[in-house]
Amino acid sequence: FLGAGKPPMYGDYEAQRHWQEVTYNLPVRQWYFNTSDNDLLYWGLDYPPLTAYHSFVCAYIAKLINPDWIALHTSRGYESQPHKLFMRTTVFVADFLIYIPAVILYCLSLKETSTKKKASILGALCILLYPGLILIDHGHFQYPLSLGFALWAVLCLSYDWDLLGSVTFCLALNYKQMELYHSLPFFCYLLGKCFKKGLKGKGLVLLIKLAVTVVLSFTVCWLPFCTNMEQIMQVLRRLFPIARGLFEALANIWCSLSILIKIKSVMSPQTQLKLSFAVTFLSLLPTCVKLTVQPSLRRFKFALVSCALSFFLFSFQVHEKSILLVSVPVCFIINEIPFMATWFSLVSTFSTLPLLLKDGLLLPYAVTMLAFLSICMASFSILEKTSVEDLQLKPFSLSLKGYVSWFKSFPKIARSLFLLSVALMGVLSLTTAAVHPPQRFPDLFPVSVSVISCLHFLMFLVYFNVIILWDSRNSKSQKKIS
Repeated sequence: FLGAGKPPMYGDYEAQRHWQEVTYNLPVRQWYFNTSDNDLLYWGLDYPPLTAYHSFVCAYIAKLINPDWIALHTSRGYESQPHKLFMRTTVFVADFLIYIPAVILYCLSLKETSTKKKASILGALCILLYPGLILIDHGHFQYPLSLGFALWAVLCLSYDWDLLGSVTFCLALNYKQMELYHSLPFFCYLLGKCFKKGLKGKGLVLLIKLAVTVVLSFTVCWLPFCTNMEQIMQVLRRLFPIARGLFEALANIWCSLSILIKIKSVMSPQTQLKLSFAVTFLSLLPTCVKLTVQPSLRRFKFALVSCALSFFLFSFQVHEKSILLVSVPVCFIINEIPFMATWFSLVSTFSTLPLLLKDGLLLPYAVTMLAFLSICMASFSILEKTSVEDLQLKPFSLSLKGYVSWFKSFPKIARSLFLLSVALMGVLSLTTAAVHPPQRFPDLFPVSVSVISCLHFLMFLVYFNVIILWDSRNSKSQKKIS
């Protein structure tokens, strides 16, 4: 696992083990505070309460097996084969109970829209074999519970179980704060349903039920920290570390622009925060308005992708791993747009190449990327799914009324761009791994990966927004399909 045997931090595996140590041995009021027993500079808790509770449950079981695994202070950097087996088992259990069933049930619920009965199984296989989730989440020893809860929420909403869907998404949000990337589509979709039912009748009742459900869900999760305002504020400061700055090294717009304009030098942190908020809000606005005014399950699923991608590209303090919050919803619509979903999945994994090379995962990166591409091509014949209809662009093309003649050759252009993109990613991956950069430009290859990935993501953002904004299907026909 990443960071094994490398003091002083020992890697993300040690972070999960240390959280078990802290939550089991210290009272709740100290979990998020810097004390002599809880050094926040050494993997201090920086996820919401549900993560802490999960760590406590794992620690309770660990204590029964071997108390040394979570002994306060003396267990720091603990590594043994039995403990590795225990930790991997906890991840497997989380996968088996939450994430994998959600993926399978979600794909089975879509089988009526598929031309082949086996499409649901192939869709589930592609989602579970998505390289980014394997290399990043598993490589950095992360539990997939937040994504699993979010997928359960999507599944609930597809069956009109709105209250249960709200509860499960609250669980996702209280497990990892990054689920805020998906929060606006959930909010706008449910609010739009209330408006559609009428705020003087059933819509008002649904709105009140949803509000009570959300408040109760958050109250239950945060109850141990509601003893005083200082506790709540400390947890929030740990969840949103504004002081860390606008960006790190990743494929978003701020990192790419910093090549030309040293944003961190010419703007104060407060100005950077305001700018990123404004740009993110403006990029989200069209999708959110459309989804609120015309709510449908289809628009909701595409909005999950579009809004998460806007957050990744424009918001404040984004991590490379955050691209998974875009990629997993993209996998959810791989049955609908297999060509673009496969393309995006490849680019999203490629965008994390500098991190993967740092982790020593070049060979797993190459193998999983080739395997994923092969499975998608064999399962969905993606190079044959490039027509305007296949890419869900028919309404947009009709709105142009013949002014753009190149739409006739669009399938050929799309295939050519895809093959060019794959070739470019392959060449740059090999070059980054095998060639030493010039002394004058030591960051040439990582910066190239970030910029190229960012340009791809901007293209995908436009594409998904076009699908949502030009979508003219009514909710009744969509409900029959879903």
